[in-house]
Amino acid sequence: MNTSVRLLTGILAASLASAASGGFSEYEVDGAGTFKVFLLAGQSNMEGHAVVDLDHPDHYNGGRGNLERTLDSDSDLARRFAGLRDEDGDWTVRDDVWCWYRPGKGPLKAGPLSIGFAVYEGRHHFGPELGIGRVLGDDIDAPVLLVKTAWGGKSLQVDFRPPSLDGETGPFYRRMLKEYQEGVADARRRFPQLEGLEPELAGFFWFQGWNDMVDREATEAYPDNLEALAADVRDALGSPDLPIVVGETGNAGHETFRRKQAEGTSRIPPPSAFVETRAFLRKPEDSPNQGHGHHWFGNAESYALVGEALGVAMRDLLRGSPDREGLENRPES
Repeated sequence: MNTSVRLLTGILAASLASAASGGFSEYEVDGAGTFKVFLLAGQSNMEGHAVVDLDHPDHYNGGRGNLERTLDSDSDLARRFAGLRDEDGDWTVRDDVWCWYRPGKGPLKAGPLSIGFAVYEGRHHFGPELGIGRVLGDDIDAPVLLVKTAWGGKSLQVDFRPPSLDGETGPFYRRMLKEYQEGVADARRRFPQLEGLEPELAGFFWFQGWNDMVDREATEAYPDNLEALAADVRDALGSPDLPIVVGETGNAGHETFRRKQAEGTSRIPPPSAFVETRAFLRKPEDSPNQGHGHHWFGNAESYALVGEALGVAMRDLLRGSPDREGLENRPES
């Protein structure tokens, strides 16, 4: 049965409790000598537009809702994500999770997971990979590689169109698979910690939808298209039981489209999960980019929670027995 995951903002508390009780050892990696690879794909919100530290009064709303301001606040969320900075206030860098990402423009970004693996050059933004990597790195007793393939303004109907559907295969479907292969091969050469280890594809994250949402035909076709995408990715990568996590386009008010996303995910044979994200949307006045609703207003809290929820959903699929006890919905603030 498909898992419909309603992981809202209270979820990390349960994760931390699990860690404190030794719960992170529940998922044992199958076989020694491997590193676990996760393919992350989507459009601009997978690219990442969360603001880290920019605070211009006109362009970034004085820093409201950026990551620095969020972590400096006296809040439960700041305490939960405090590990993103060390005792000197510097951004932490993981030694067990790596990210490989080739932006549509600009240089390749490849290295240990930290802030900065977003669409813009520099280290002033992040995307869902930050939360995903924190959860999986804490849970998996093996090195983790995130290969991120994302391009803004791309639809599933056309740009990512899978080959099993009628019509022309989307160029970004092909590019996604090409960059996955490139990323794994390059990471094995680039990162000494992966030397001598064999890559094992462990999961696929899909966080996309805006460009289909604004097109009526693409909205209606989304369940069919998403079902085909999942099947074709599993087939192309030789992994019929590949765990797949789909993130809701929760920053959009289009309920019909969000239902279509959930419907499409429900058709994906297990292991698969749909993650609702609507509760993570924050107010524009409390965010860095007040006019960018299509990018969650650049709000760091939103992106951190989305990434974390996606990661927890994948963690539960890998464990094979999702633990929902103690997970409570926290109202939007």
